[in-house]
Amino acid sequence: MGKTIRLTTGQAALRFLDNQYVEYDGKEIKFVEGVFGIFGHGVVVGLGEALASGKTSLRFYQAKNEQGAGHAAVGFAKQNNRLKIMAVCSSIGPGALNMVNAAAVATANHVPVLFLPSDTFACRQPDPVLQQIEIPTDYTNTASDSFRAVSRYWDRVQRPEQLMTALINAFRVLTDPADTGAVTVSLPQDVQGETYDYPEEFLAKRVHHIERRIPTKGQIGRAAALLRAAKKPLVICGGGVRYSCAGPALEKFCESFHIPFGETQGGKGTILWDNPYNLSGIGSTGSLASNRLAKEADLIIAVGTRLGDFTTCSKWLFQNPACKILGINVASFDAYKMNGEPIIADAKLTLEALTEAAASYKSQWGGAIAAARDEWKAEVDRLYREDAPPAPDGKPLLSQARVLGELNDRLLPKEAIVVSGSGSVPSDMQRVWRTRVPGTYHMEYAFSCMGYEVAAALGAKIAFPDKEVVTIIGDGAYTMLHSELLTAVQERKKIIVVVLDNAGFHCIDNLQNSQGIDHFGNEWKTRDESGRLAGNSVQVDYAKNGESWGARGLRARTAEELAAAVKEALAADRPVVIDVKVSPKTMTGGYESWWRVGTAQVSDNPEVVKAAKDMAAEVEKTRKF
Repeated sequence: MGKTIRLTTGQAALRFLDNQYVEYDGKEIKFVEGVFGIFGHGVVVGLGEALASGKTSLRFYQAKNEQGAGHAAVGFAKQNNRLKIMAVCSSIGPGALNMVNAAAVATANHVPVLFLPSDTFACRQPDPVLQQIEIPTDYTNTASDSFRAVSRYWDRVQRPEQLMTALINAFRVLTDPADTGAVTVSLPQDVQGETYDYPEEFLAKRVHHIERRIPTKGQIGRAAALLRAAKKPLVICGGGVRYSCAGPALEKFCESFHIPFGETQGGKGTILWDNPYNLSGIGSTGSLASNRLAKEADLIIAVGTRLGDFTTCSKWLFQNPACKILGINVASFDAYKMNGEPIIADAKLTLEALTEAAASYKSQWGGAIAAARDEWKAEVDRLYREDAPPAPDGKPLLSQARVLGELNDRLLPKEAIVVSGSGSVPSDMQRVWRTRVPGTYHMEYAFSCMGYEVAAALGAKIAFPDKEVVTIIGDGAYTMLHSELLTAVQERKKIIVVVLDNAGFHCIDNLQNSQGIDHFGNEWKTRDESGRLAGNSVQVDYAKNGESWGARGLRARTAEELAAAVKEALAADRPVVIDVKVSPKTMTGGYESWWRVGTAQVSDNPEVVKAAKDMAAEVEKTRKF
């Protein structure tokens, strides 16, 4: 028997976390940097006592909303290419449930975050305790069970000794490139303070080796055969390209074979916008260049992508009847999608091997790639100069696309990290944002969770404190969750929050109206005499709101005012909120894309009936699986 040390469950958990490392491509990195959280009765005297003792190097970040804490942890891990993580702790009940959304974001985006929600008493003696939900048909079912549906791994530690297998399994998943995401280890509040003689071996330094999965000779042979048979192949650059550090390998692959590529939200920015084979975003929020060429393609090489409905236009985009799918992914679940030929292997190693195996191949795209890029560049240049109609009171307004253009082309440093995650802003940015430094485009769109933006910007800033971090966010998402702005003030982490205020949830209003439904419930308007929300627009001063949190508040209605505000923000020594008034309906267009939604098939509104018929006609063009 080896040596042991008597610790509480909470103390042992932190010591274990503090000694976890990863090794990737020969480089050893400390894996767990700290803990985000909010203390409540279920955690403060257990895990909280261990944090307060200062016996580990883990830094505690006091969040202001548990969902925000989770989003900040996602932003931190994502910006670190999943090689560093944060844990997130909470009390039982509402505190735990607030984290469920963030756990879903982590899982949907394959980003590792360790969630440590507190739970009700394992001994059950004082039940029902404060914030406990009792389920008469299943007493083991607590609020923490809600994490099961959104976690890659879930466990509940009901005895102190169970912590060992729970955490070892947790880090098995957290460090797995294919299966990583939210990991939840529920800690009952009494167990957190209970003691056990933990083996020193369990608490010792542990290095998790993140291995690249090597493609087999057979896999490369099958992939090369598909490529040689194709005349017009097209690559989808997914987030797996970023996490595999496969950008240079993809550049060489596309250049060698004269193959264009479109970017997903996760893959965008891995290769710079001026690469001659980069067609920008692809799919429902994609560019004209990507979408036109995708319809002609006879082979889609899907590298590191989930092939979500926005990327594939709900399986409508690849309209060439001869088109095949080659899925290159470490996750077999994703590699098999759309009846693809699965190559379950590392993106970088696979692209390198495939480039060598098909050395004599050339596509038949000819000048179509350059022509599509030139046409799209001209369109983006136009959008970047686009004027907007004034407000009803005659005051000037900016177009949303113009704001992005000013920020991207003139105002922000090229190495600034830009963060967003919901509404129409990600759609526009996937299409028109021109990334000039790899890894500076940070987007959450797998779960499209409103409220991710400000918290994730804080996480990205903690990850890279020497870089400017700018979150571009709609007024709807800002209102949904911006409380971690106070945490940024508290931590002296300067983030710049650019709020594009169009007075409503106009992304959804556009969708609603496109399906024949009258504007209803999405514009921020007062209730009128008819009883509907159709009165005057509600006016909000987001700069003043930012000032109330301790940030610097600035305003802009013209390009000149925006330039002045950004200049002042870059020179500031604290977080900044720039309130930019933009004209509604000045987002970018659809650019020959389509998206399937559940449209009403019966209605008294003839426009809705027409929309349903149109939807049914487009569904006939989709691939069925």
